[in-house]
Amino acid sequence: MTLRGGAMIGLVIVMLGVGGGLASKRVRGAVSRRLFSSATAPRGVRVRVQVLNATTTRGLARRATELLRDHGFDVVDVGTTPARDQGDSTFVLDRTGHPEWAERAAAAMGGARVISRPDSSRYVDVTVLVGANWRPPAQPFNP
Repeated sequence: MTLRGGAMIGLVIVMLGVGGGLASKRVRGAVSRRLFSSATAPRGVRVRVQVLNATTTRGLARRATELLRDHGFDVVDVGTTPARDQGDSTFVLDRTGHPEWAERAAAAMGGARVISRPDSSRYVDVTVLVGANWRPPAQPFNP
């Protein structure tokens, strides 16, 4: 085999590798767009969210707030709740009769149980009760 033939074979192998990588990247991109679109606030709608830390772990409500805002939700209230009777689970409460908004917030949180608890006295559409089982996504390291 000559040097030119070996170079051609090497070039073909590299091109196949790059082409396969691009194809798998396109498939992953399509899947992530589909998952991401169901985990975002609906376009043109302001979904007001209250985030309450229902654990003794400090900072979970703040991290959940950052995540939900990154997904387009308008977090208008953040705090803690003394009611810690839900165990370790994270719950999303539908307050205004829009279960699809609560489902989207639950998807953004990585999956949570959605419960309809209408309450017209609140200024929010959705309440997120962050439980101990919720793991916030990793943050980039900024030294």
